[in-house]
Amino acid sequence: MGRDGAARATTGDDRRARLADVAARIEPTVLAGDQRLPVLPALDALVPGLRRGSTLSVDGPAATSLALATAAGPSRDGAWVAAVGFPSLGLLAAAELGVSLERLVLVADPGPDDGDGAGAWPAVVAALVDAFEVVLVHAGQRVRAADGRRLVARTRERGAVLVQVGCSRPTRTAWPEGADVALTVVDATWEGLGEGHGHLRARRVTVEAGGRRGAARSRRAELWLPSAEGGVEPVLPAPVPLRPRRSELA
Repeated sequence: MGRDGAARATTGDDRRARLADVAARIEPTVLAGDQRLPVLPALDALVPGLRRGSTLSVDGPAATSLALATAAGPSRDGAWVAAVGFPSLGLLAAAELGVSLERLVLVADPGPDDGDGAGAWPAVVAALVDAFEVVLVHAGQRVRAADGRRLVARTRERGAVLVQVGCSRPTRTAWPEGADVALTVVDATWEGLGEGHGHLRARRVTVEAGGRRGAARSRRAELWLPSAEGGVEPVLPAPVPLRPRRSELA
């Protein structure tokens, strides 16, 4: 092969190398909708990860605690979490449930309601969805259908997770469409109090999970929320006593 042929071969190799480099740069890796943020091990049976771009509703007597528990897994993994509309949210309780306070932003009051459900909160929530990976929302007024649809669409577009807390109470209306995953606390009991004395040590809750599409199958779990140590733990079945063998009874 002459020098001209060698030069052409080298040029062709260089072009193929450059094309391979460009292809590697623009090749999609994992789509945002397929990525999942981790959850605490105690919640795996209910929701095996939070899919980016999805919505999650949390309801029941311990809704705020359960919402914080769902955000604890992503928070521990480095995600930033925002909570809007929780004026009495306890930071100590959030930390005990596993939320990293260094990556938690609170907006206790997103703004006044103008009487038509069109207060400042939709704009505040939209701004938080743009900047945070997990956004907990407790609407203090009626959720207008148009606002709800825009926020759900924005969540999907940005790859965030929107957690709707306590959305089925009588003072509020449901969001325009059901959440992708719905968690409902159907029973909650505190333990530790005797007959008029003692201290609250742990709360035992029963949680049911459902939703749409892949999350439509009903699931149920019992949790300590919080546990005696302050975190989230599954309720383990009581140990079954072993029967002595006949030889040991003789």
